[in-house]
Amino acid sequence: MSLPDAELIERWRDDWPTALAHWSKYTRLHDPLLCARSIAAAHLGLSGSFAMIRLADKSVVIDLEAVRRHGLEDYGVEILAHEIGHHILAPATPTDHARLITRIRKGLPTLEVHAPLVANLFTDLLINDRLKRQHGLRMDEIYRCLEISDTGGQLWSFYLAIYEELWSLERGALGGARDDARVLGDAWLGARVVRIYARDWLIGASRFATLILPYLVEDTKALAAAANLFDTRDAGAGSEPVGLSDIDAEEDGDGIHPMDDPAITGKTDDQPGTTQSEKGHGRNQGGQRREPFEFGEILRASGVILTDEQMAARYYREQALPHLVRFPARMQSRSSEPQLEGLEPWEFGDSFDEIDWLSTLTQSPHPVPGVTMLKRQYGQEPGETPNVEPIDLDLYVDSSGSMPNPQQRISYLTLAGAIIALSALRTGARVQASLWSGKRELICTKGFVRNEDEILAVLTGYFGGGTAFPIHQLRETYANRADDARSVHILQISDDGISTMFDTDERGNSGWDIAAMALRKARGGGTMALNLWRDTYGWLEPARAQGWAIETVTSFEQLIDFARAFAQRAYASGPEKLTT
Repeated sequence: MSLPDAELIERWRDDWPTALAHWSKYTRLHDPLLCARSIAAAHLGLSGSFAMIRLADKSVVIDLEAVRRHGLEDYGVEILAHEIGHHILAPATPTDHARLITRIRKGLPTLEVHAPLVANLFTDLLINDRLKRQHGLRMDEIYRCLEISDTGGQLWSFYLAIYEELWSLERGALGGARDDARVLGDAWLGARVVRIYARDWLIGASRFATLILPYLVEDTKALAAAANLFDTRDAGAGSEPVGLSDIDAEEDGDGIHPMDDPAITGKTDDQPGTTQSEKGHGRNQGGQRREPFEFGEILRASGVILTDEQMAARYYREQALPHLVRFPARMQSRSSEPQLEGLEPWEFGDSFDEIDWLSTLTQSPHPVPGVTMLKRQYGQEPGETPNVEPIDLDLYVDSSGSMPNPQQRISYLTLAGAIIALSALRTGARVQASLWSGKRELICTKGFVRNEDEILAVLTGYFGGGTAFPIHQLRETYANRADDARSVHILQISDDGISTMFDTDERGNSGWDIAAMALRKARGGGTMALNLWRDTYGWLEPARAQGWAIETVTSFEQLIDFARAFAQRAYASGPEKLTT
């Protein structure tokens, strides 16, 4: 007889400490969220399966209505211990979850979309094998209750046969293959992968992916039966995995079939742990960047839901971080220091922090605002410590058709802009970022801001149109700028298309005159970082004579070195140092 909802919830709540004891009592997991109805579980993000793990907030969610449907009411300890295993063993953290999917994608060419499910199947093997062999839990009985083998197909015949091999069960006991030599051979290899790479499971996952690939090719429809098992579908939701924009050195050995791995087969003609890829091609020593579109696919596969723009911003922020340095700052002769000059009445509306209670109570034990309550009055006196005034940054980045889309392929213009802009923010400077292409193709921040997300949203945009520098933006930024406003450095990142900055604007004004006015009123100098294949353009020397520091590169990749050097450049005797 089925238990009432309240009793079943209480029973599973009592099973939680027992499940924890199979791993550790000291975890960061919250008590499980036990939902009596599937609709309540869906509101918590659980759909399809009867259980899930959320790595971001360290929560386990259980759909008890689905548990009843599968006849699993008596397996609270097993199911809860399995979910705890995803937190303790694999994938454990949002970053490792994303790295796991990355490694599996390498072994699933053309079928990368199934990497999240394959990752789930492999980590289930690791966790269930440990719970069954080391703790004697009834993991095999759960698979009998789920009756996955009833869906047919060699994919599940292979997968369940791995469990039968791991646990020395009779062939077909869980629904695995009975006499198919090919499937049984692959199941043996799969069991070897689980046991040998139980600790190095990222490597094991890449081997498992190549092993399961043929079965996915033959019958992708069979994956529909895995909905009940997919408890890490959205495990990474709400998290911020890090370190994914660069390609790990270990990825060079991915995509190796277990039959070619001497650690699996025990072949004596190879040294232990050396793969064919490592012998033939050498190891990737790191330093290679992943493309932004692939970075976004990995994050989405791990359950992180962001727009293309947000993915791109996260990518370029991560790529820029290793290069961030202090932005050059102008040293003022002296800072001012507050000096106590006297006392004056404290009135309603004044800050409570300003009250001088000692003087107030000395005057009268009964504080009366405006009468007996006093506040301190301060003046300013030059101090000995130099005052640091950061120079604001006015950044213009070319987004015409000759530039790559930063949301799809890495744009070194965007990355260079991000390095310099984020470095500027570190020292208290404000940044105005403008992305431009053809006429009327311009997006920019709302003036000079300190909002990192707003700046990156501009830099990661894309037009891909014609080439026409927004002269009006430069004109309006400086035409009415006050003489006592903070100094600004104007930075242009482009190619020979920057010459359109010297054209005539929509009002008939000379671009040369506007550029000269902007430099004069900015008072912080101006730099052009340009990708030029020759140094004979007629406008270059007049631009230098006007005061623009022109730094040329022959490939966009060199902009990274420029950005790092630019941000490091100090100018102790004034902003003119920034333009040398």
